[in-house]
Amino acid sequence: MRRPLRLRTVLLHGAAVLLAAALAHPAPAAETAEPVAQSWSFSGPFGGLDLAAAQRGFQIYKEICSNCHSMNQLYYRNLSGIGLSEDQIKAIAASFTVPKGVDDQGQPVEGPALPSSHFHAPFPNPEAARAANNGALPPDLSVIVKAREGGPDYIYGILTGYADPPPDMKMGDGMMYNKQYPGNQIAMPQPLQDGSVTYTDGTPNTLSQEAHDVVTFLTFAANPEMIERKRMGVRIVLFLVMMTGVTYVVKRKIWADLH
Repeated sequence: MRRPLRLRTVLLHGAAVLLAAALAHPAPAAETAEPVAQSWSFSGPFGGLDLAAAQRGFQIYKEICSNCHSMNQLYYRNLSGIGLSEDQIKAIAASFTVPKGVDDQGQPVEGPALPSSHFHAPFPNPEAARAANNGALPPDLSVIVKAREGGPDYIYGILTGYADPPPDMKMGDGMMYNKQYPGNQIAMPQPLQDGSVTYTDGTPNTLSQEAHDVVTFLTFAANPEMIERKRMGVRIVLFLVMMTGVTYVVKRKIWADLH
């Protein structure tokens, strides 16, 4: 008679554990959307960088994203990779001040940045960044495209995924609803919307276009040598194909008289 009673106790205990787990981890009110594949100029082994899009993306970073997000691994000289001239790069760098060491009195000195300078950071340290952003730490964007699963498609989805939350969803203080972000609650206010910037080349400044452009720039920033490596890879493949043909012709020539 003890075995059925013991079995019943085990079953009841297991049910209680499952119920507690369900209550501790309630089902989310909304599901995170999967990144939608976009068309990118740099996709595939033969893809190239859309320089105009990358330049517009840098404009968005400079005017909007750089207010909160750093790019500590990028130098101003890297902007030559998106088609900017040496004079343009010097002018952009000189518009920012960077630490220049100390003076004779030991006081910190700042001066215009040079092309060899790192990108200017919006905050001097993480504590200052958190204090200015309601406790949230804006991530550095230098390699954000490579650091997030889904890459460019995921970042594009975040930038275009803001919406009103479902009526039954409880939002945290200062949190925004985002269909793409895991958990659907993100601390970053919507950075882009229609008309966020004014493009000098006449490109329509829709939210979709702005997001596409800034992701193109961020992809370049995460891998400035990507396009050159692709070109080198194509040259190597063509060389190997040519050498294969030459090797075959030489082999036929040498062994032509042998049976």
